[in-house]
Amino acid sequence: MSGLGLGREAQEAAAAAALERRRQRELQRQSRIFNARLRTIGVRVKPKHGVDKDALDAQVKDRKIQEAAEKARNEELANEIKQNDKIMCMLEERQKYDIRNINKAFSDFRKNFQKPETRREFDLSDPQALKKDRPARLSDSDPRCTVSGLQKFMGEDLNYSLRMKFQKEQLREWSLQQQRDWKNVLADKKFLDDLHDKNRIELDRKTMEQQQTEEETRRAVCAVTKEFNRSQAAELAERKKLEKHQKMKDDMDEISSLLQGDLLSENPEQAISSFGRHRVITDRWKGMNQDQLMAIRSSQQQQVLEKLRLKEEERRRDAEWDRQSIQAARAQLILGRHQQRQSRERCRALDSVNAELSQEQKSKNIYLKEEEYSNVPTSQYFAQFNTTSREANQSRRP
Repeated sequence: MSGLGLGREAQEAAAAAALERRRQRELQRQSRIFNARLRTIGVRVKPKHGVDKDALDAQVKDRKIQEAAEKARNEELANEIKQNDKIMCMLEERQKYDIRNINKAFSDFRKNFQKPETRREFDLSDPQALKKDRPARLSDSDPRCTVSGLQKFMGEDLNYSLRMKFQKEQLREWSLQQQRDWKNVLADKKFLDDLHDKNRIELDRKTMEQQQTEEETRRAVCAVTKEFNRSQAAELAERKKLEKHQKMKDDMDEISSLLQGDLLSENPEQAISSFGRHRVITDRWKGMNQDQLMAIRSSQQQQVLEKLRLKEEERRRDAEWDRQSIQAARAQLILGRHQQRQSRERCRALDSVNAELSQEQKSKNIYLKEEEYSNVPTSQYFAQFNTTSREANQSRRP
């Protein structure tokens, strides 16, 4: 027993040592791959001289040229953005200036020509209305004596000529005042339009100068970019030629390796994983055997039976729900009929009560008409009032 225990411990120690060696090799490999200073993957190595320094220098030079071109393009975009921002600011300032002038003109017009006391309905909201109020009639020529006031009657308009003359004069003054106001408004509008045209011409001139400067800068940048693109095209053509030659060589090596490898030779042992024979490598696996296929078919058959059983249970549940729904609808129909019968009984009782109330109202109206309101005034009663001149004069006074 002690010999078996020592053998097992030795095997475990050997497996642990092998696992530790693999872990150390993996760490070393990661340090070589992920360290940009020591990594040699992707770098062309000469057989005798080691790393190709010329190729690395060419890559560094290309990278610097790309960064310079990217920087120039970013600066050009930044200048264009600044130029657009300046133009937008100028346009916004002009729009604010126009809006401010229009609002000022509106405010001045309201202040000068739309005062509250000049409104037609100002007397309805005048805070001094009670102080300004006068008696109903001051004299016979009071213009406030209307027909509905019973202070002045037809044929008593003694100031007709003066009133018409005053109205015509007032209309003439109003017309002249409106003409003067309209002329002032047109003059202000012409002045604002002239000022706006001058500002717009100055803004257009500045914009044209900035566009010319931008166009010259763009032409210089295009010339430099064109020269740079020409040199890049020549270098790219040479690089593609070398890459094509190297690719042909690599393709030939890859074809010979594939022809002699386990993949095309269809070696069944190549699909067995290093973690156990029960696991396979998917990109090398050629398919399952008959036992595995039979196990899968058996599992699928069991799944089909289980699905049929679930469908049968679902059908039974649906039938039970349908039966309960029919019973609920039948109970609802019976309840609705019962409620309709109760409603008809209530309507008949209400009609009976309304008929009794109508009969009582008719009896009461007959009693009032025949007993209470039988004494009707005659024309002799009204003829005794307003029979003398003194009474008529008193009735005309306020």
